Amino acid sequence: MTKRKILVQLDPDPHASLFDAVVAIDAGTEQLLQYASVQVSQVRDLVHGAIFTRGGADLASTAIFIGGSNVEAGEQLLAAVKKSFYGPSLRVSVMLDANGANTTAAAAVIAAGRHVTLKGSTVAVLGGTGPVGLRVARLAARQGATVRIASRQLNRAQSAAASICQQVPEALIAGFGIEDESQRAAFLQDADVLFAAGAAGAEMLSQEERYRLTSLRVAIDLNAVPPVGLPGIDPGDKAKERNEMICYGAIGVGGTKMKIHRAAVARLFQANDLILDAEEIYAIGQYLEQGNG
Repeated sequence: MTKRKILVQLDPDPHASLFDAVVAIDAGTEQLLQYASVQVSQVRDLVHGAIFTRGGADLASTAIFIGGSNVEAGEQLLAAVKKSFYGPSLRVSVMLDANGANTTAAAAVIAAGRHVTLKGSTVAVLGGTGPVGLRVARLAARQGATVRIASRQLNRAQSAAASICQQVPEALIAGFGIEDESQRAAFLQDADVLFAAGAAGAEMLSQEERYRLTSLRVAIDLNAVPPVGLPGIDPGDKAKERNEMICYGAIGVGGTKMKIHRAAVARLFQANDLILDAEEIYAIGQYLEQGNG
């Protein structure tokens, strides 16, 4: 008898994300067990409840999803989940997508890759020290791009670049501190692709400055909350040509993000040993981009 597909949703927020719950059900989850305000100290017992109730091939019918609005808290929960497994047999698959950071970053990098060959391109990430920006930078670096990440504080940008180098030793990446227009111009000089991944409602670059970037081929704004990060790009833009640049807004990227999210949740139930973080979720997105599913 085939076991029901059970997804255990671990959320550090006071209320488990309704958004993540709806996507999980649309992805084929048959039973959703939601836990809110989850602390690291509580993870082991929750994981043991998931892995000790089924065995053998049936373990693939149980999986864990880590969401919530706090990406750092989500990463801590993921680490605790992995520590709670017992070897390759007593474990279940787990996906991290706190605040949608992994699926959004994957969708954004895939969108850029439709129009430029990332390997050898220069990629600039405004808001590069935030959770989405860090993942965009990391994924682009893995594709062989030369990556620049920006912050108002140089030490933060350099620290973020160093952290990516630890994960991607071959990364060609540098951190920039930008406080004025001249520093932004130097940061963006000769960039082929621009991602704006700053905080909601924060304008990252004026339209006039962007139009002066003659090398820029693709501009992607991941903020849909007014004012948008890149003025002149509409949130709904999807491969829209503006001033000889291919432009994407947050909603334009969102369709791909949702497809990746649903596909990744569905993938959890194909095995009991998957860890779906940024790179694995990006690979699922690439698979979909090739017309599979």
